Order: sequence, then structure tokens, then C-alpha cells
Amino acid sequence: MIREAAVAGQFYPAWPKELKETIKFMVDKEAAKVDAIGVVSPHAGYIYSGPVAGAVFSRIKFKNTFILIGPNHRGMGKHLSIMTGGSWKTPLGEVEINTEMAQAILEASDNLEEDSLAHRYEHSLEVQVPFLQYFKPDIMIVPIVLSQAAPPIYEEIGRAIAKVLKKSGNDAVIVASSDMTHYEPHEKAKEKDKKAIEAILDLDTAELVKRIAQYNITMCGYAPAISLITAAKDLGARKTELVKYMTSGDTSGDFSSVVGYAGIIISR
Repeated sequence: MIREAAVAGQFYPAWPKELKETIKFMVDKEAAKVDAIGVVSPHAGYIYSGPVAGAVFSRIKFKNTFILIGPNHRGMGKHLSIMTGGSWKTPLGEVEINTEMAQAILEASDNLEEDSLAHRYEHSLEVQVPFLQYFKPDIMIVPIVLSQAAPPIYEEIGRAIAKVLKKSGNDAVIVASSDMTHYEPHEKAKEKDKKAIEAILDLDTAELVKRIAQYNITMCGYAPAISLITAAKDLGARKTELVKYMTSGDTSGDFSSVVGYAGIIISR
């Protein structure tokens, strides 16, 4: 099946030329590259979070496949869903799902289920894809969407991903799609986000969960982040870097109620 673009013309331009030009101004092809295990990248409209996503994707060496893990904002489909076949369409063309890798992850996990409904209108993965196409038009993806579950389940999914990547020669980059604090004053959002970012940089899933609850941090993609961190540690992660942080207020000029965005790289 072809998964049609759901938010083209809303979160990012619907016309190929305009989309390429938009991304061009948000990336730096000459930036020093890191052999990343995975990244945290935001998923808001490009006008707000695009500079952060562009900065983090500019800094990594591209591999053949990107495993995209995002939160389920709409509550549709299976709670822990993976697509193992077909392609995703954006204004820049179609991206094939890496069926072999996706099926291997599905078989390795006790919790993931095959499902396309959860992905049909979900924007958290879709907005990542044009950035990937811009750098590598023949990129392949493995789409995973996570809903509410206990942290150990997210960790199990991370271990399943790591198991498959070890066998495949690590020919994939994991992307945890997440925005940070939602709809709080700029300075308060920055203060809260710093606490969550510190836990991610320390590769500490327990501390991330603790701080999210303790400080009421409305980080929508904490589940993907837990899966990413767990997989990365199994794959030998030792280094982390906050590439860029900003809020929607930096774009809009309205600092009374913002959303935070962080771009983070995890490597060996």
C-alpha cells in the first residue's frame, strides 16, 4: 500500500520546489558529520521546528534506512504499531519501507503489532521524511508509532530494534520523534526541557520518566525517546550531543505560550 501524505500543505509545503527550498535554508550540508546510532528530532510545522530538525539531520552520516519512532497523537490503530510493507509518499516522491528490517523487528518484539491505521494521519513520522529525502532520495524507512504503555514495554521495543540492528550490521539510524514542553511560557518551558534533555543526554530512561512526572513535562515523544535510549545503549552508545534547542517563541515572537524543540545526537 501507499501511505499518502497527510499533512503536506499544513506542516510543510505541498509543492516539491517550495519544499526543497524550505529545507535548503534549514540544513547545512557542509556540517561535520557524526556516525549516529540515533537522534531526537521534533515534529511541529517546519516554520517552528524545522531549524532544529534541519540542524540535527545535517550533522549525521546517512545510512540506508531510518527507523522512525513517533508518538500516536490521534489514538487510532494499534497501541504499538509497525508498518512492514509498502511506501510513504511526500511531495518529494515515494519512500519504500524496508520490509526485511521491519519484519525482523516485528518478530523480535513481544509488543509491536502490524498496523497501518495508526500511521495513516499521524504527523510525527511524516514530517521527518522530507528531510531524509532531501539528503538521500533513495532512503528507506521503518515506521513505528507508540501509544500509552508502561516504560518497560518501550524498553523492550528498543531492545528488539537493537537486536535486529546488531544482526544487520547497524545499517540504520533510529529517530525518536518528539516535541518538548507544550504551551507554557518560554522561560518556564526552557527550564523544564533542560531537565528532560539532561536525562536524555545521560542516557537515563528511569530519570527521564521520573523527571517527566515530577516536573509535569509535556514531552509528547518520551516513549520513542525511551525506546531510542534503550536501543542505543545496547548498541554501545557512549556519546550524546544537544545540537540545537529552541521554542516556537523564537519564531513567532510570542513567548507567552510556546512549544519546545530539541535536536539530540546519540553515538558511540
